[in-house]
Amino acid sequence: MKITTFNPLIVTKEADAVIELFEALGFEKTHSITVKEGDADITSVRMKDAGGFHVDVAQAFKIPQDLTLIRMNVDDFDEAYEMLTAQGFKDPKGPGHTVESKTNKSAMLVSPSGFAFDLCQHIKE
Repeated sequence: MKITTFNPLIVTKEADAVIELFEALGFEKTHSITVKEGDADITSVRMKDAGGFHVDVAQAFKIPQDLTLIRMNVDDFDEAYEMLTAQGFKDPKGPGHTVESKTNKSAMLVSPSGFAFDLCQHIKE
């Protein structure tokens, strides 16, 4: 398994305000994606600054409070998922819960001590 990107992901009900803050800090939107999570749509915006740092901001209306995760893109989702769960990481929505679109497969995994990854793999057409 190879890690291809590693950066913060902020999940919030107030994405516009968070995006504005990061724009004021010098970040620019590079692209966005919307995926279906149950009966809700989640839109994630990728941002980058002149130094090459990235931050992702996801709009999610059904969360009780903002979450900050570490987004970890990998080249083999299944291998990474297996390795992390063997280390005690758990999916708060239950084992094997993934969100999939045409271009992305992801799952939230929480460590035994409480930090969380948004584990992702880009699916190339």
